[in-house]
Amino acid sequence: MKSVAKSSLQELFRAIARSSNETELKQSVMVRVGEYFAARRWMLYSVDQFPIVDENTPKTVKLALSLEHNPVLRYLVQNHAAVHDELVLPPGVWRRICHRPDHGHVMAGPIIDCGQLAGGLAFTRHRDDPAFDAVNLADLSALCLHVSTRLVEMRGQGLALDCDRITPREAQIAQLVARGLTNKAIGANLWITENSVKQALKRMFRKLEVSSRAEMVARLSGGK
Repeated sequence: MKSVAKSSLQELFRAIARSSNETELKQSVMVRVGEYFAARRWMLYSVDQFPIVDENTPKTVKLALSLEHNPVLRYLVQNHAAVHDELVLPPGVWRRICHRPDHGHVMAGPIIDCGQLAGGLAFTRHRDDPAFDAVNLADLSALCLHVSTRLVEMRGQGLALDCDRITPREAQIAQLVARGLTNKAIGANLWITENSVKQALKRMFRKLEVSSRAEMVARLSGGK
């Protein structure tokens, strides 16, 4: 494997904290993280970015997104913990599941928001490269914690700028809406019923003269 100069873990923590938006985090910061793990490919993704699986989806993509077929993804979804292929499979077995040479070794870690899996960090190495190990896994767990925290901060920034017309409880709901949570998840986070969330959103829509969640978030962020 080609040797590359890479950032230290502490330098990556600082880069994550200094990132000004999600684009910077997903692009320039992730390049440094990918180099840190000597990965061939890397990605920071949101759960809502997964393609919709239907009859037109290629078979290889269906298998990759299948919890039954993909033990690495299944472990990540079920445990919300960092994982690499040899943690859940004997050495070499992953190659029989995924035939792409540049995905010969895989590692993924969770992005968590309000106790729910909101996305992940994913890395691959070529099958001729060394497999990911326990040290890589520990470092990824630490990075996932920093990325999760920074994304939550980014997605909540700005909503307090124009909250004169809503109550503090409604402002809490708006913050969670901005982070992409469902009504059920918002209710669980705030210890109120899903119906209470629905009714609160109806009141907020009337107050703010909007007709959608996205429009509400834009209005509270200072948009017109």
